[in-house]
Amino acid sequence: MSEVWLVRHGETEWSRDHRHTSTTDLPLTPVGEAGATVLAPRLAETDFDRVLSSPRQRARRTAELTGFPDPDIDDGLVEWGYGDYEGITTAEIRETVPGWSVWTDPTPGGETPEQVTERLDAVVDRLHAGPDRALVFGHGHALRALTARWLGLPVRDGRSFRLDTATVSVLGYERETPVILRWNA
Repeated sequence: MSEVWLVRHGETEWSRDHRHTSTTDLPLTPVGEAGATVLAPRLAETDFDRVLSSPRQRARRTAELTGFPDPDIDDGLVEWGYGDYEGITTAEIRETVPGWSVWTDPTPGGETPEQVTERLDAVVDRLHAGPDRALVFGHGHALRALTARWLGLPVRDGRSFRLDTATVSVLGYERETPVILRWNA
């Protein structure tokens, strides 16, 4: 595998408002649609051997608007399961759980870092087994966690990779070492 291009979906109402969004299947805002559309010319310059997307409409619509209307749906690319914290901001959670972080603290009714690791390790394995260049449409925390796993780091280290909506990042290799080639561009 030479490269994995990651695209975080465009803005939704909840991503704009910093609300944790996993299973709630929100559409893109007009700003989110415009942001995704802007990516189309950049992605058109590259040939991809495989295009994957989370099943959530925000990721699929971003794929469509960037010129990839028929990605292969990969359930492993869904966002981190926030459980009881779905739709709630980190600031609101910290009112009752000071210092809480999805990267290090329990998420009642949601996924644990170990579950996210297992799910995303399977995605990384599929990417390694696939053709040379893959394009992946997904979500903020999940793509950050996938990046950590690509680099051989614990999922919690995904906290170090800020990822904005409607951005492109590229993972690859320097010789045999997995690296980040471009981030949050």
